[in-house]
Amino acid sequence: MNVANLQIEGLMMAVASLTNALVRKGVLSVDEVDLALAKAEAAMTGEDRLQEDLPPANRDAVCFPIRVLRLANGSSDETDICAFSELARMVGQTKHAYNDQR
Repeated sequence: MNVANLQIEGLMMAVASLTNALVRKGVLSVDEVDLALAKAEAAMTGEDRLQEDLPPANRDAVCFPIRVLRLANGSSDETDICAFSELARMVGQTKHAYNDQR
C-alpha cells in the first residue's frame, strides 16, 4: 500500500476522533457534524470539473474521506469509532451512482 494512503487513513481517523470528542463535549451535535460533512461532499460533487473531467472512480476517490467521516460520525458511540476497514467497507456498500451514470 502507498504510504500516502496510510497517512490519509490516519488523518481521517484522527479527524473522526476529534469530531467524536466535540460531540461528546456538547460543542456540536451528530447532526451538525453530518450537515457540515454533507455540505463539503455536495460542494465537491457539484463542481463542474468533477463532473466533466473525472471518471466516476476518481470522483469516488475525492469523496471517499468525507464519506468515511460521515459514517464514523453516525456510527460512533461515546467512546469508540468503528475501525477504518469497517468504515471503508460501509462506504462501498452505501455509495450511489452519479447523475451522469444513469
